[in-house]
Order: sequence, then C-alpha cells, then structure tokens
Amino acid sequence: GNLESFGSSTAPSFRSAHHQNFLSSLPHFPIINMAEIEEEVEVVAPVEVEEEVTDQPSAIRGVLKKALVVDGCIRGLHEVAKAIDAGKAEVVFLAENCEEATYKKLVQALCLEKNVPLLDVADKKELGEWAGLCKIDKDGAPRKVRGASCVCVTDFGEEGQAHAYLMNILAK
Repeated sequence: GNLESFGSSTAPSFRSAHHQNFLSSLPHFPIINMAEIEEEVEVVAPVEVEEEVTDQPSAIRGVLKKALVVDGCIRGLHEVAKAIDAGKAEVVFLAENCEEATYKKLVQALCLEKNVPLLDVADKKELGEWAGLCKIDKDGAPRKVRGASCVCVTDFGEEGQAHAYLMNILAK
C-alpha cells in the first residue's frame, strides 16, 4: 500500500506500442463540419396549373388555395371573429348550411360592423375542404374532410385569376 508507487512507471502505459499500432490501423475519416456541407438539391416544384375560374365557388376555392400557402386562411368562429375584430380579415366566407343561426348572425354582424365583405358558400363540408381541413390521399383526393362554417382570408398571397374574379364579385 505505498502511495508513491502508484504513479511510478511500473503502471502500464495507455499508449503502448500495441495501442499505437491499433490506432494507426483504423481507417482515417476526415472530420466534417455539417454546417459547411451545402447540398445542392434542386427541388422541382410541380407546375401549379391555375384552374379555370368560371364561377363564384371556383373563385373562392382558388383564393383559399393561395391564402393557405401564405398562412392567410383562418378557420373557425373564434379565430375568424378575432381576425374581423382586429381588422385583419379581407373577406369572410360563411356556410349557408351552418345549423347555428346565432353563429351566422354573429359573423354577419361583425362583418357589417367592420365593413368586411361576406360571401355565402353553399356547403360547410365544401368550405372546410377548400380551407384545407382535410387529408389528401396519395391520389390527390380529399379524405376525412371536416366542415368549416366560417373561414376568412387575412392574406391573399399570390393574386391570380381567382382573386380578380372574387374582387369583381365583391365590387358589385
């Protein structure tokens, strides 16, 4: 139990010749900083064919599709009411088949008070699908569509044919 012998050279060196040979036999991998690697992956976006806008539903569908891209589509009474109240709503869509009369009256009154254009959409399932409340299956068909009685647009995003058509309807 002599403490001085603890640090003496009789203790095996961890850098023995065998150990050095083992280390040199390992393949050498350069250290790569992941931040320096900039992979150039060319993302080919599918060519977005703007669908023909022939009527009000197709115009609304087109406007909502573009608004979704820029996160400018708000769904649900509470969120829509907040957006109208804050003066952020550009246009509001209300489903005609919404069962709650008070719900519809509230949205109509808010739009009237804040001078926000309000358009009726026949079916809340349809409005929900257009507002992105659904899953799209591998064939591109909507599944698990949830209804939305009320949707508003706070940012139109790219203004195309659908936007022009809609603005034309609202100007009347």
